Amino acid sequence: MPIHMIDSHIYGGAWSSEEMRAIFDDVPRTQGWLEVIAALAEAQAEVGLIPAEVVPEIKRVCRIELLNMEDLRKGYQETGHSTLGLIRELKKRCCGAAGEWIYYGATVQDITDTWTAMALLKSWDIVFRDLREIEGALLALAETERTTLMAGRTHGQPGLPITFGFKVAVWVREIRRHIERLKDVRKRMGVGQLAGGVGSLSSFGDKGFELQEKFFARLGLRPPDIVWNTARDTHVEFINLLAMTAATFDKIGQEVYNLQRPELGEVREGFAEGTVGSITMPHKRNPEIAEHLGTLARLIRHNAGCLAENLVHDHERDGRSWKAEWGLIAPTCAMTGSLLRLSKIMCAHLEVDRAGMLANLAATHGYVLSEGLMLALAKKIGKQTAHDIVYNTAMAAFAAQRPLKDAALENEKITAHLTKDEIEALFDYERRVGLCPQFVDRVLTLTRADRARDVAFLPKGRRNGSETQVPSSS
Repeated sequence: MPIHMIDSHIYGGAWSSEEMRAIFDDVPRTQGWLEVIAALAEAQAEVGLIPAEVVPEIKRVCRIELLNMEDLRKGYQETGHSTLGLIRELKKRCCGAAGEWIYYGATVQDITDTWTAMALLKSWDIVFRDLREIEGALLALAETERTTLMAGRTHGQPGLPITFGFKVAVWVREIRRHIERLKDVRKRMGVGQLAGGVGSLSSFGDKGFELQEKFFARLGLRPPDIVWNTARDTHVEFINLLAMTAATFDKIGQEVYNLQRPELGEVREGFAEGTVGSITMPHKRNPEIAEHLGTLARLIRHNAGCLAENLVHDHERDGRSWKAEWGLIAPTCAMTGSLLRLSKIMCAHLEVDRAGMLANLAATHGYVLSEGLMLALAKKIGKQTAHDIVYNTAMAAFAAQRPLKDAALENEKITAHLTKDEIEALFDYERRVGLCPQFVDRVLTLTRADRARDVAFLPKGRRNGSETQVPSSS
């Protein structure tokens, strides 16, 4: 019976993705271990460590469909050893003496660490693909909303006018930085493990280095510079990058969550017909995806912090730190898969209420334009003095519930230095967004160039112009 929501037949789809499950579930994980065991036998025979004639039989039995998962469970319960039950089941199915040579001289950690390296490469592919897809959707949105006026907010309060495209462009560059970090960590991933009892390769004599080369070449991995039994930094680096990525989408989701509130009503998740927000309040259209991104991100960040604890090992092997990864890496990748899948849906279907954004700007009664008034006055009388005058004017007008422009036009300390037309011009929202549209243009140019450079990391079938460019929406 499932205990964790990830394994729930009913709710698991919200906590994992089918792709991640196809990597980390019991059956694919065990099959992955079997593939590692078979590749090791081939390599060992090639360098003369085991008889060549046993390899076909070892390969024949290293198929998950020949094994009974319940027998493997019982084998673990009876022995308390991670893979002795698996070895015994394989040996029972082998003809002749082939079963005597199953992962000869290797440790459990050699097999499982090598599989983990392979699994994380597959996870990397999924994360890289999904981040680029989300980046592409948001890049197009930033261009579409390049000049869409809205209130920029600081400390939860209206500050100055910005454009929605500018806000989205900030998200785009944060996502791009994660993509670049992914590309960087990829260089340190894909390293296999074959080290023996204490990491010295003593089981394989002078064949150790040659065996590593041939073994890992079969699996698409690289040999390690030196054993990493007690050096888990690459795992921690990748998982912490997932935590940073999750935090970005938590932030974006929180922004959507807040902007969807009816009292703001500026951006909404796309609504799917039939979705129910509440069984007691039938009118509700809740930001379900945005909320769930926050739930997943919290757990991912927690797991990443716990995984960092496993950098600390005792001597040449420490089961506590190593085994803790078994309980952390798979769920973290699974939840990241769900988080990215949901983020793709949310970002691709955002509903932007331009009229609502403009109405909220107008509802500030010009107070969000106080900076321009102060700086124009500062050119005449100095910044500090201008700040004091505009501050006192704004506070008095706010108390009297009057628009700032009206109060400014009636203040002789301001009109002594600025004409009526100059003051009127300072209260034009479109002219007070600074360089927001130009920032969007810069992000479009930079990100399209970055995406073109991603080509070396794309699967060969996707290395074409349409994959590396985001078309202009104009």
